[in-house]
Amino acid sequence: MTEPKDLPKRKIIYDEDGKPCRSCNTLLDFQMATGKVSPVAAMSPMASAFNTAVTDFIPGSRTYRKVDPPDVTELGRSSWTFLHAMTAKYPEKPNLNQQGEMKDFLNIFSKVYPCHWCAMDFAKYIENHSPKVESRDELGQWMCEAHNHVNAKLGKPKFDCNFWKQRWKDGWE
Repeated sequence: MTEPKDLPKRKIIYDEDGKPCRSCNTLLDFQMATGKVSPVAAMSPMASAFNTAVTDFIPGSRTYRKVDPPDVTELGRSSWTFLHAMTAKYPEKPNLNQQGEMKDFLNIFSKVYPCHWCAMDFAKYIENHSPKVESRDELGQWMCEAHNHVNAKLGKPKFDCNFWKQRWKDGWE
């Protein structure tokens, strides 16, 4: 079976080290590039968007669905994903300027986070456990420990920080 010519072509985006960038590509990009998923199969989830009732879309739009603002769970999950992904892309050996910017970012993040209580808790954590920004590995461990601090307060299981790179940077074998 030949693939239709109007299907999207997936190109893998590479990072500054010449490796496929996990932050810049979707899982679907990797699956299509390796031939695990065909472009026709990749289109099938998109086809379901056309079967959505008109009332599910923002008035005047045929593209954007009505979605409620994020609750604390969605906001927390998304924020931790962002923070860990940012940590994974942090330089292995950051210069003093990069170290200062990361500390500044984390301090600002703790002041502007949408959940006031969560923001205050993170600011207090930073005050008591200064961010370790001297290397990617140190920041990765620190971020994992900060996340585990929150997990413990919420009664969630702790993540084994020995695996932070597999979970957030390199992936599992």
